[in-house]
Amino acid sequence: MSKSTIRLEAIDPIEIYGAANKNLEALCSYFPELKAVARGCEIILDGKDEDIEKFTAKLKLLIERRQHKMNLTPYDVEDLFENEDRPDRFRLCGDSVIVHGNDGKPIKARNRTQEEMVKAYFENDLIFAVGPAGTGKTYIAIALAVRALKNREIKRIILTRPAVEAGERLGFLPGDLKDKLDPYLQPLYDALGDMIPPKRLQEFMAEGTIQIAPLAYMRGRTLDRACVILDEAQNTNLGQLKMFLTRMGCDAKFIVTGDASQIDLPHKGDSGLLKGIELTKNIKGVKTIFFKNEDIVRHPLVAKIVKAFEQA
Repeated sequence: MSKSTIRLEAIDPIEIYGAANKNLEALCSYFPELKAVARGCEIILDGKDEDIEKFTAKLKLLIERRQHKMNLTPYDVEDLFENEDRPDRFRLCGDSVIVHGNDGKPIKARNRTQEEMVKAYFENDLIFAVGPAGTGKTYIAIALAVRALKNREIKRIILTRPAVEAGERLGFLPGDLKDKLDPYLQPLYDALGDMIPPKRLQEFMAEGTIQIAPLAYMRGRTLDRACVILDEAQNTNLGQLKMFLTRMGCDAKFIVTGDASQIDLPHKGDSGLLKGIELTKNIKGVKTIFFKNEDIVRHPLVAKIVKAFEQA
């Protein structure tokens, strides 16, 4: 039996201990024979040498994880012990954590195709993710963008969708421009709301760190150090898609998602999504991920509904 003192340097202890010391208690629960007492920036340990050594190593990993997300939770502690054979799990792609939601639960790829999308993000600057509703294309794209923002790999997130009814119908909706566009952009707000605390999300949007805008507002811009996501791209024509793709600036990541079976344009043949994929397929740095019905991760009925409509 021996004693040891760990001193937390250059970090607020509550960021590691958690509210009411919940994170520290979760960590200590894995060492029933080790006595740990937190006093300000110091943690005093009393127990077996091997327990002290392992506790210190896990605490170091927890501190490193804090650098990649806004808040730590007991889920983070649990994750450290569930994946002891993969200590670098948090930084990998594939089946690893992309980002943590507001409740602390990890958001990660849920099937092989989503894993391919995550892998493609790290290896390419432009990704097309195409497939039926419910496959998590947009959700994974936004999770990757939030991860990049938290890791300071980018300085802003820009989310855009074509407002298909951008003509006279929009004009009859009440409110200012934001009020008119919000119904079209609500799915993007929903995904962001799962990953960023409401108050922080409002701050990000107020300062322009996160921008949500209709596709028409992209014209003339050069988007540097940004993760830019075009959702519902099947509702763009080829000219609009070209306009969007040519906004790419230095150190930018572009993700284009869409479902070619849900074209809302008056003339379905005007959709530029599949045409754009064909034109860029041989360009290095561009990758297309095709989702299928079996990749649907919503309610089990969704896959059956999609299949029934396809057969009809």
